[in-house]
Amino acid sequence: MSQMERAEALLHEWVASESLRKHCYAVSASMRYFAALQGADADLWGAAGLLHDLDYERHPNLEHSPTEGHPFVAVAHLRATGWDEAICRAILSHAVEYSGVEPISPMEKTLYAVDELSGFVMAVALVRPSKSVHEVDVASVRKKLKDKAFARAVNRDDVVRGAEALGLPLDELVQQVIAALRADAARLGLAGT
Repeated sequence: MSQMERAEALLHEWVASESLRKHCYAVSASMRYFAALQGADADLWGAAGLLHDLDYERHPNLEHSPTEGHPFVAVAHLRATGWDEAICRAILSHAVEYSGVEPISPMEKTLYAVDELSGFVMAVALVRPSKSVHEVDVASVRKKLKDKAFARAVNRDDVVRGAEALGLPLDELVQQVIAALRADAARLGLAGT
């Protein structure tokens, strides 16, 4: 079984919510896209994307404990079952605000950058009459980012900081995430009606 197959099986074991699974698929698609751009291991990066919110449904950690709940439960399980430490560090670093693990490697910075934005681009696609990511462009995402009532759970500051961490203009990051999600549109339910 490949690393991606193992990650998907674990995701299905831990996460019942279809919307959370789709979020993880979207983040994974973005991670694989960016890995390919950088000549990195797309399966390693994709697995980190699939597993980054593994424990969010069961242990959401809404109080942002620096030691308990999401993402610490998942990382403890992943370490105990022999997953690559690079994946564990990336998962911890995507919650830098309370994990204290700074995103340093390209994979870690990318996960931090694409997590909120992948979900946001999905939300923009889902409010289109066609529900198609193929009709989403940078301008529509930027317009919705300014609307604080739209997808209010998405931290806009994290989106901006993510682009900065990657050294990319925000518009370029948005364009690349859109391209990544277009490539996996059918699986994400964003191919249109």
